[in-house]
Amino acid sequence: MAATAPPQRTDRRGLVAWALWDWGSAAFNAVVTTFVFSTYLASRAFVDPALVAHEHGAAGRRAVEAALAHNATVVSVALTIAGVVVALIAPAIGRFADASGHRKRSVLLATIGIVLSIGCMVFVAPAQPYLVLGASLLGIGTVAYEIASVGYNAMLGQVAPEGRTGRVSGIGWAAGYFGGIVLLVVLLVLCIQDFGSPDRAGLLGLPSTVAGGEWSVRVAIGIAALWLAASSVPLFVVVPEATRGPARRSGVLSAYADLGRDVARLWRERRDLLMFLVASAVFRDGLAAVFTFGAIIAAQVFGFSSSEVILFAIAANVVAGIATVVSGRLDDRFGSRALILAALVGLVACGTGVLFIGTAQQGFWVLGLALCLFVGPVQSSSRAYLARLATPGREGELFGLYATTGRAASFLAPALFGLAVTIGGSTRFGILGIVAVLLAGLVLMLFVRVQRAQPASLGRA
Repeated sequence: MAATAPPQRTDRRGLVAWALWDWGSAAFNAVVTTFVFSTYLASRAFVDPALVAHEHGAAGRRAVEAALAHNATVVSVALTIAGVVVALIAPAIGRFADASGHRKRSVLLATIGIVLSIGCMVFVAPAQPYLVLGASLLGIGTVAYEIASVGYNAMLGQVAPEGRTGRVSGIGWAAGYFGGIVLLVVLLVLCIQDFGSPDRAGLLGLPSTVAGGEWSVRVAIGIAALWLAASSVPLFVVVPEATRGPARRSGVLSAYADLGRDVARLWRERRDLLMFLVASAVFRDGLAAVFTFGAIIAAQVFGFSSSEVILFAIAANVVAGIATVVSGRLDDRFGSRALILAALVGLVACGTGVLFIGTAQQGFWVLGLALCLFVGPVQSSSRAYLARLATPGREGELFGLYATTGRAASFLAPALFGLAVTIGGSTRFGILGIVAVLLAGLVLMLFVRVQRAQPASLGRA
């Protein structure tokens, strides 16, 4: 039986190159899934123009609302299918990458998939027949992004100096936030912001109407693809490939059989780690919902325009990025578990406060940015916590399981958000659904014991 190899650590250049991938990933997180492309797919651009022309009457408005709901459903189905695919294949890919010593190669191939899927989104014209194409590309990009993240997160052990795992993880997350800031500003100024012209947008003067092909959005997507491609290059040039992990049986069925045994072993010997995977799956779904539904709440409850939503997103990324850098040092000093618990308490408190601030935009700015103080630290410390517990040479395997458990709970926040809106009769009450998920994650996290050593997280091969 081959011995487990220690991680092959890199220098400062490697750390910077690793963090630049997070910087570039804003092209997918901020532009594609949150503020630009997914919003574009769910917009009136993909509603029959004949319906829009008659929406001034009551029947016309209902028809347009039904069409918009259909668009959102198509996007939701695509993302649901993508989540199922990720849950099924992430653990096996992580194991194969560890065993073969091709962890960086798996990230490279998946990153190429992300860039190509984003690039193809440029061809999604604003017409109903293109809706399924756009949603399919969104789903493909999501699968590629999640697979790339498995190997990328597993590389944390290579780039983090001993005792600095939390700090380095925080630097990576912060790089992603700051990358989002810069990219959103660039796209806002060049492509999206209306500078007085009703049918032209950005300094490039791109057509922003359906009749003009909505090139303002489509060019912005193309720039995002180039942004990710350029930012990813240093990772593959500077950071060396991981050391080959312990020998294992090959084959997909063998990978899942081993995975089942590993989960059973976690239940018997490392129930605390299994509990963390469950708890993190729950609260990470709540964290994703903060950004996904935060824009909807801002627009529908507090009257934010499209430009104001993007401006808020920029400010939110600034706050989250700074908080994440600071939290990395606190993580190394006080431990990941303590920081996760404190941040979840802050999220629950600020989220609940949104219910009681009326419709004043100033109140949402304050509490919304306060929420962002805690989102990044939870994400960063979760990754650092898992990296500390991973067996050297088998990090990809554990992060593959991390991705799978996260996807298994990805329905919670959307379902509770919709239920709270239905019961409360207002989009504002949707925040209660998000808070409920975060609170559940907090309660589960209380049952996770403090880990100080770096034991064999998935047993021995």
